[in-house]
Amino acid sequence: MAVLNWGMIGGGRGSQIGPAHRLGARVDGLFQMTAGALDHRPDQGHEYGVELGLDPDRAYGSWQEMLEGEKNRSDKVDLVTVATPNNTHFEITRAFLQQGFNVLCEKPLTMTVNEAEELVETAKAHQRICAVNYGYSGYSLVRHMRAMVARGDLGKIRLVFAEFAHGHHSDAADADNPRVRWRYDPKQIGVSAQFADCGIHAMHLASFVTGQRVEQLSADTVSLIESRQLEDDAMVNFRMSGGTVGRLWTSSVALGRQHGLAIQVFGEKGGLRWSQEQPNQLFYTPLNGRLTVIERGEGNLSPEADRSSRVTVGHAEGMPLAFANIYTELASAISAQKENQSMDLGLVPTAEDGADSIRAIYAVAASGEANGVWTKL
Repeated sequence: MAVLNWGMIGGGRGSQIGPAHRLGARVDGLFQMTAGALDHRPDQGHEYGVELGLDPDRAYGSWQEMLEGEKNRSDKVDLVTVATPNNTHFEITRAFLQQGFNVLCEKPLTMTVNEAEELVETAKAHQRICAVNYGYSGYSLVRHMRAMVARGDLGKIRLVFAEFAHGHHSDAADADNPRVRWRYDPKQIGVSAQFADCGIHAMHLASFVTGQRVEQLSADTVSLIESRQLEDDAMVNFRMSGGTVGRLWTSSVALGRQHGLAIQVFGEKGGLRWSQEQPNQLFYTPLNGRLTVIERGEGNLSPEADRSSRVTVGHAEGMPLAFANIYTELASAISAQKENQSMDLGLVPTAEDGADSIRAIYAVAASGEANGVWTKL
């Protein structure tokens, strides 16, 4: 497979997510970073791009400049990653799709349902890939959970419980901290804060592992720090397309919690549980059987797990390598695209998944406002 050209918008110096994308995109040698507009401040973006090894003429000062500079090049980027603030995702992603670029957008895909649906249709109309970075679905054992559910190891799935609870926004004195404040500002993040930031990761994992879509939900949303306009804690009950019952808790004021992403799946014949902070172990209990610990990297797991693992058993694999699995599958799909062959996106979350999440965000906000009334997506 030929090495593909990759570009990034956002994710500049000091970014939380930028380094994980750069590691994930390049770890398997399938992408090389050839262009970027890394900061909303042109000088800083150009300087940092050159520092990362970009040619000066492809270290752009803005995403508009990058679009103009790349669209007519014979060696233009094959994939653009959008890692900018939420309220810019739609405009940037749509513009690049319309000019024939494949896009991997950070979550949430857009600010509104209509915008998300427009991106789904834009990607189809221009026959481009529009993927969404639900990167935690790239973990080897999350994919093994999905495979076990799909092949019937757990029987019919009765219940799924997902959570993403941390305590890093517990200090009320952070109300004026710009790194925190924007997350609770409706002008920048939309109708939801904590659920839109973290809860949709947990909900996506529930759908990814069970193979079912969320159809309706009931939400209790609260701002436990009263100065916040949007919620910092939410409990969501939901019902899925295959009849599975779902429970989800997400919080940013769970003091003492660190990352806090975890999922449990309970079926007629067994149960599974996995935590992102302990990603090398999957705990499986069959009906009337004893607890079994499944280790990442051990032999004879599912093909989905085996191809998603790079490091020998007993050694930790972290978030950048989970991201790398998303990039590796995108590279295969883009290579097929360039050869005019049919594309298989494998397990890559797409704009359709992103649109489902936006529908869930609005349903949670509406249900929370209505004191938990059941709301269809």
